Amino acid sequence: MQLRIAGITQESVVDGPGLRVVIFTQGCPHQCPGCHNPQTHDPNGGYSITAAEILTVIENSPLIRGVTFSGGDPFLQPKPLTFIAKQVHKRGLDIVTYTGFRFEEVVALGLRRPEIKELLQSTDVLIDGPYLAAERDLRLAFRGSRNQRLIDVPRSLKSGRVILWEDPAARIWA
Repeated sequence: MQLRIAGITQESVVDGPGLRVVIFTQGCPHQCPGCHNPQTHDPNGGYSITAAEILTVIENSPLIRGVTFSGGDPFLQPKPLTFIAKQVHKRGLDIVTYTGFRFEEVVALGLRRPEIKELLQSTDVLIDGPYLAAERDLRLAFRGSRNQRLIDVPRSLKSGRVILWEDPAARIWA
C-alpha cells in the first residue's frame, strides 16, 4: 500500500505528546498563508513510500510514545494511514492527526467517505482547523494558532460533541 509523503521525522517532541515519529503527508487543499510546511501543499510533490516501509521506521524507534500524521493533510490519504494507525495501536502506541479541516467537517466527510471516518476513528488526538496567522500563538502546545483545537477523538465520537484533549502528564505538574 503506497502513500505520498514529504518526509519522516523519527524523533519529535513538538508534534504531539511525548517522543513521536512524524509522517508528513503530501498534498493539502487548505494552503494556509504562513503555513509551517508549505512544501507539503502540492499533491504531486514529495515521494512515494509503502506503509510497510513506514512501519519499519516506527519499529526501529523503540522509545516513542506514538505516531503523528501531519501534512499536508492526512485526510487526503486515509486508507494507507488507517492501515498504519491500526498497526501502531497494536503496538500500544497512540495516533495524533493534524488537519486543516475542523472536526465537524471531518465527521461530515466521513459520512460520505467511509475511509475518512475510519481514519478519524483510528485517531486518538485530532489537532483541527486551518493555521490562521492572525491567531498565531507560540505558547500553545502542538499547534500554531489559537483557533486550532486538541480534540479527544474517542470521547468526542462517543458523546457526539467535541471534547478537548487534556494531557494527563500536565496534571501531574499542575
